[in-house]
Amino acid sequence: MTTTVQAGAPAPTGADRIPKPSQGWYRVPGTDIKLRRVTTILSQGFPKPQLVFWAANLTAADAFATLPTLVTASLRPAEREAAYDWLRKGHIRKKDERGDIGSAVHDVIEAKVLGEPIPEAFLHDDSIAPFIDHFLRFVEEWEIEFEASEMVVGNIPHRWAGKLDYLFRSRRIAAALKVPATTLFIGDTKTGGELDEKGVYPEAGAQMSAYRRAEVAWLRDGTQVPMPRVHDVGIVLHLRPEGYRPMPLKCGDDVYEAFRHVQEVAEFQRVLAKSVVGEALTLPTMEERAA
Repeated sequence: MTTTVQAGAPAPTGADRIPKPSQGWYRVPGTDIKLRRVTTILSQGFPKPQLVFWAANLTAADAFATLPTLVTASLRPAEREAAYDWLRKGHIRKKDERGDIGSAVHDVIEAKVLGEPIPEAFLHDDSIAPFIDHFLRFVEEWEIEFEASEMVVGNIPHRWAGKLDYLFRSRRIAAALKVPATTLFIGDTKTGGELDEKGVYPEAGAQMSAYRRAEVAWLRDGTQVPMPRVHDVGIVLHLRPEGYRPMPLKCGDDVYEAFRHVQEVAEFQRVLAKSVVGEALTLPTMEERAA
């Protein structure tokens, strides 16, 4: 990839040098470099059959929970369309709800990394407080020492960038994995699913494998530094109201190779797929056949 500095604009300084996501891309300030967002690559190129069943189950549960209302609405044309629209968007409401919780958890982690107090509003929110309690218990019980959070990283030759959740060290996790106590790990937090069932999926390993293979990282002051060396097993903290579990996920070079294939599929979906299917053919007229 050719890199050129944008002419005419003042050079970015401080935190303005950190790439920010926009419509599936990260643009490196002061340059013409555009890097595809890791989460966008995974959403467009990674198969997620479990989401189909999750959405179907959610719709069925919503339907039975509101069955009298839906039956009444079905008999009234003015209400039928609104009821149908509400039912089909159940998965969006659930994702938004989990997104709010996930954002709150990330804010708590960032406060913990920076040594700042946890926002009081979170501690008194009944939907969020249990997640925070279990997160803090995880930090204490596993002796977590954070080194970075919400850090933008990228691989310019491979044309991607993303924001990792956190980097940390843990003497107890290192002992469980039989690696040196000073080992640096990539961490991620997932709040979906149920604690004793699914909630952590292989694409999380693919995501962390990309971050592990980043070439550059941007500190909070905008300084660009080499990505530190991290272990080829990452930790996903599966966080639920009823508890937590630290899940080790492989994120080594073999997983990164798979991520690169996913990136190719995502690029196919973004560009080539739009021109693969042509217009339907029609039989030529007699004049056209004669010609």
